[in-house]
Order: sequence, then structure tokens, then C-alpha cells
Amino acid sequence: MISGITLIGIIIIAGFILGELADKLNLPKVTGYIIAGILLSPQIAPFVSESFVDDTKIVTDVSLSIITFSVGGTLSISKIKNEGRQILKITLGESGFAFLFVMLGFILLSPFLLNIDDATYMTVYIPLSLMLGALAAPTDPTATLAVAHEYKAKGKVMSTIMGVAAFDDAMGLLLFSIAIAIASPFVSSHDIEIGSVALSVARQLFGAFLVGGVIGFIFNKVAQHLAESSEGMMIAIIIGFLTLCFGISSYLEVDELLAIMFMGFMVVNFNKKQKLIFKLLERYTEQLVFILFFAISGMHLDVSVLGNVFLVVLLFVILRALGKYTGVLVGARKAPGEVKKYTAGGLIPQGGIVIGLALMIKYNPAFSTISDEFINIILGATVIHELIGPVLAKFSLKKAGEIEK
Repeated sequence: MISGITLIGIIIIAGFILGELADKLNLPKVTGYIIAGILLSPQIAPFVSESFVDDTKIVTDVSLSIITFSVGGTLSISKIKNEGRQILKITLGESGFAFLFVMLGFILLSPFLLNIDDATYMTVYIPLSLMLGALAAPTDPTATLAVAHEYKAKGKVMSTIMGVAAFDDAMGLLLFSIAIAIASPFVSSHDIEIGSVALSVARQLFGAFLVGGVIGFIFNKVAQHLAESSEGMMIAIIIGFLTLCFGISSYLEVDELLAIMFMGFMVVNFNKKQKLIFKLLERYTEQLVFILFFAISGMHLDVSVLGNVFLVVLLFVILRALGKYTGVLVGARKAPGEVKKYTAGGLIPQGGIVIGLALMIKYNPAFSTISDEFINIILGATVIHELIGPVLAKFSLKKAGEIEK
């Protein structure tokens, strides 16, 4: 086995090369990063040990903190007001129906499609269905945005897609936090009491808002005294506060990502340097973070198990798509016809935040009985979504008449 530091170098270079290759094939770079990780997984690459993959948690936690902070940065109060009620209605509709369709579909069908030892509805299938439903909500807008840039697409459908995608990651985080808080008592061996479940959900959510709010407030005060020319120091302070927020939330056993998302909300709405802060992260850390994060995520994909859950992956993809289309129809009742018909086609791509959330389950020993199936379903679905997403986005924008001939 080669050393860990050598493997990090191989991961970064392989991720970069396959990301560029994916870009040449008109696919999102993230697809290339994931494929690089799959090729470097212990099942395929004999020089990579299982222990190395297991020890990458700190890298994924830091990466996920940066990504989640950026999600919170999209929740500008002024932006929400400007986007209008229509965008929020569509967001609630498409994310809510995707959650319901996947959750209910898996509650009904997963016992017949998954072979898990000693599984029962209460300890396995209901928690698994809850968490899969929550991860059906988010959208990765990068594939649709790449198509829009390539074909110079613009219009009501395109602006609606980007407006909805900006908010449904936050909606997915909230749903996932609630799902985890509800699912945790189910997977434990203790008797389930409705009161204790409700108390656990409330503590997780409000505790996360409290931690994120306090640390966001302190960060805003510190950032005021940093000179704008000191970009390196600003990046160091941002990463320091993000990891501090994650660590404190973990110690207090409240939802780490919800706390960091709320910290991002505090910064984007109450920090005068908010544009500089998010621009610095995007300019100096985003590419490296994405390569490491998605490649390491791909390394967790167990290729030998993927064949056994292929039908389940397809079920997730189909139910999610049906939920997105139904939700857009419901949420866009008063919107123009082209928005109602074609917006959902640009909301199919998925990656980013959902992979990080799946990895959190992988690292949580409480969910050990379902974590392998869970992460293989999510990663398998992500690969499919990132492959078909650009095609569907192009088709929808073309049908809407927003792609230049």
C-alpha cells in the first residue's frame, strides 16, 4: 500500500484529469470527479486500503462545511423578497413532493427490493425511506447552468430554475435534519416514544440555529476588524470558524450542517463584507474542495453492492423525477404555461450537498445497518442524475424556446 499523502496527490490529479475529460464530453465536471473516485476505490484499485477511505472523514467534514456555508449564503432576505412568492411556491412544491413520493414509495416497496438481515419496518425501512425522501429534495444547478451558458439560454424558465435551485438545497438540508432526528430513535434498540422523538427533533433544530446564530454573530464582529486586503487571513478565519461551528455542534449533538447553514445566513444578511467572503471561498477553495470531496465520495461507492441495488437506484430516480414534475405543476399553478411545463426538466441534476449528507450517515455508527445501501443508492442515483440532467435541461430549455438557434 502507498502512503496517504501520495494517495491525496493521485486523487487530486486523477480528479482534475477526469473532470476536464467530462467537460470535453459536455458533462458536468463533478461527474468526472466521482468517476475518478470510483476508479480509485479499494474494490478496483488494489493500492488503496479500506482504512484510508475510512480515515477521510475530516476532509469530507471540512469540505461539506464550506459547501453548506455557501448554501446558507444563498438565503439573502433581499433576494428572497426579490424572487417573489412564485419561486418559493415552486420550491416548496417540487422539494416537498419529491420528498413525499420517494419516502412513500420506499416505505411500500423497499422491503421487496432490499435484502437486509434482520430488517423490520420500524428499525430499517421507515428510517431509510425518511432519509432517502429528504435527499430527493436538493438540486445541483451547475449542470443546467453549464447548458444555459453553452447555448446562451435565457428567459422565464431559466430564471425560475436558477431561483428554485438556489433555495431547494436549503430545503433539503432542513428536511434531512428533521429526518435524521426522527430516524435516530427508530434505528436504536430502545422503545420509541412520540414525545421523546418530538423533543429530539426540537433540540436538534433549535440547538443548531442557536449554535449557528451565535458563531455567525461572533464571526461578523471579527470580520469587521480585518482589512479587505488581507484575503489570506480572511480565508483562514472563515475556515477556522466553520470548523469550530461544526465541532461545537457535534459536541452538543445538534445538527452540524443546519448550524453552518444558519451561520451562512447570518453572514449574508448581517455582514457588510459578505460579498468578499463568499467570493474568496469561490475563488480560492471551491475547485480543490470539489475535486477532493466528490472523488473521495466516489471512493465510498461499493461497486460489488451497486449491482444489487440497481433497481432501487432506478426507483429513487423515477420517484424523484415524478415528485419534481408534480410539485412544479402544483406550485406553478398561476405561472406562465412554459414555466409550468418545462421548469422541472432543469431540476433533475443532483450532486453536491446530497453526497455529503450521505457520507455523514456512512460515518454515523447508529445507522450502520443501512449505511452501505443508503450511500450506494445516493451515489448511484447521483451518477445517473449527472448524466441525464444536462440532456433533460437542454431539451426543456429548447422546448421552452429559450435556446438560441
